[in-house]
Parts: sequence; C-alpha cells; structure tokens
Amino acid sequence: MSHATRRRIGWTVVGTLLLFLAVLLSLALGSRQIPPAQVFDALLHGGTGDNAQVVRALRVPRTVIGVMVGLALAVAGVVMQGITRNPIAEPGILGVSQGAALGVVCAIAFAGVHTPAGYVWFAFAGAGLAAVVAYAVAGSGRGGASPVKLALAGAAMNAFIASVVSAIVTTDARALDEFRFWDVGSIGGRDGEVAAQTWPFLLVGLLLVAVLARGLDALALGDDVARGLGHPVALLRGLGALAATVLTGVAVAVAGPIAFTGLAVPHIARALVGADHRWVLALSALLGPAVILVSDVLGRVVFAPSEVPVAVMTALLGVPFLVALVRRKATVPA
Repeated sequence: MSHATRRRIGWTVVGTLLLFLAVLLSLALGSRQIPPAQVFDALLHGGTGDNAQVVRALRVPRTVIGVMVGLALAVAGVVMQGITRNPIAEPGILGVSQGAALGVVCAIAFAGVHTPAGYVWFAFAGAGLAAVVAYAVAGSGRGGASPVKLALAGAAMNAFIASVVSAIVTTDARALDEFRFWDVGSIGGRDGEVAAQTWPFLLVGLLLVAVLARGLDALALGDDVARGLGHPVALLRGLGALAATVLTGVAVAVAGPIAFTGLAVPHIARALVGADHRWVLALSALLGPAVILVSDVLGRVVFAPSEVPVAVMTALLGVPFLVALVRRKATVPA
C-alpha cells in the first residue's frame, strides 16, 4: 500500500470519527445539556424520561436533517467545482438556491403554505426549474455548456430570480415575515416529515455522483483530454449538473440557503487527500455533515438560550478555513 493511499485512508477514518463526535454533540448539547449515557439510553433502550423525549422528538430529527444537508451541500460542491473547473464554484452556481427561494416565496404569497414540510416541494420545484433554464441557456449556441458559460448563465439566473424574490417580498409584508425565517438558513424547527419527503432525492443524487466520480477526474484534465480518454464530456457535464441540482435542491428546500459548506469543504478535503475525486467525495461526505452539526451546536450553546442559525455559524467557521488554506497554498485544483 502506497504512502498516499495510507494517508487517504487515515484521513477518511478521522473524518468518520469527527462525524460520529458531531452527531453525539448534536444529540447531547443545547439549551438542555444531556449526558451521553442518557443519549444512548434514549436511542438504544427506549428511555421514558424528559431527556429521552427531548433526544428522540427534537434532536434526532434535527441531527438527521443536519447530516442530510451537510452531505448534500458538500458533495454538490465537489461536483460543481469539478464540472465547471472553477475553484470558487459552489452548489448554488446554477441558480438553484435562488430558484428554491422563489419557490418558497410563491408558496407563502400565492399558495397559502406556511410550514417547512409544505415549503419543501415548492422549493425543490423552483430549484429544478432555475437549474434547467440556466443549463439550457448555457448549452445554447456554439460550444455547448462550457464551464465559463455555465458560470455566466448561473450568475444571470441568480440575479434575475433575486430581483423577482425581492419584488414579491417588498410588496407582501406577510410573505416577507415568513420568508426571512426560511431565508436565514437553519435546521431547527424541522421534523421527521421533512426528512422523509426528501431522502429519496438525496439518494438519487448520491447515486448519480457515484457513477460520475471517475469522469470528474477526466474533466479536470480538460475537455479535449477527457474526450481522448473516451469520456462523453457533454453527458458527464449534464449528469453532473443534474446531480448537483438535485443535491442542492434537497439541502436548500429543507434548511434554506447555507453558504460556505459547499465551497469550503471540498477544498479542505482536497488539501487532505489530493485531487482524486473518489477520495475527495468520500471525505467531503463525512466532513460536510460534521461542519453543519458542529456549527449548529455552537449556534445553540454560545448564545444560549437564544440560537444563532446554522448558516451564520458556517460562514463564521468557513471563512477562516478558506483564508488559512489560501495562505498555505494548500488548495488543489478541481
């Protein structure tokens, strides 16, 4: 076994341990501190006390959603950086996040939907529609959906949808009041129904990414080289965009827009295990949920009994990581 492989396996084990610790912290810490022994008792032995009820009814759904969101955003970030060959690409680059926001605003303002479980389908539909339009625009004309055209089409779509969302919320005070709680990005206040509605889409997105992993390595070498190696570049890029859209749609529909996780985690993973996308995807799938859960725990305990939304905490944690990586020049091209 080579030194590089041993190092990659070692970091993957570390990532697994970090995720396990983050899950335990998410279940144990909050406005009510619960000893780990009681957490395990509630999960494994069906405890009936108040602490057991808090763990099962409130913290397990919140933790499951945190894992889903972190996994989806981190993997989608790897894929978007891979298919666009853009190191600052993030999951919402095709207008997915803004499309989901438009779906939620329309649900509140025009459809009378006022619960997170109800928002999910509108957010997912808006995310998918925005991504389809952005990809269609990028794919038109000569050259097809090149990385530069994808980025430009996504930027245009984001700007357009943001203006539409602003127009709706500034003319509907009730929609603004409800939308701002979703738009801040949080995994609190969601129940198991939201996770049950969206996990099949998460699974589909992950399966697509597993099929594409080796092709992402070829795309990183350039379109001409990828074609020379026998890879269908247009198909790879289209399926990659579809996978990233599904994953980002799941995350944004469930928790609202959460920045930096999909941008920072892939860079951290590459710095640790190199540029092989199979290893980067595996480590990102572990680090993404850990980042979301640790950020959520910090948001719950630092200003207790108040809570800071997870999106705020991920930004506060993500910026120093990126600055440190840039200063060390430890990032590896996507």
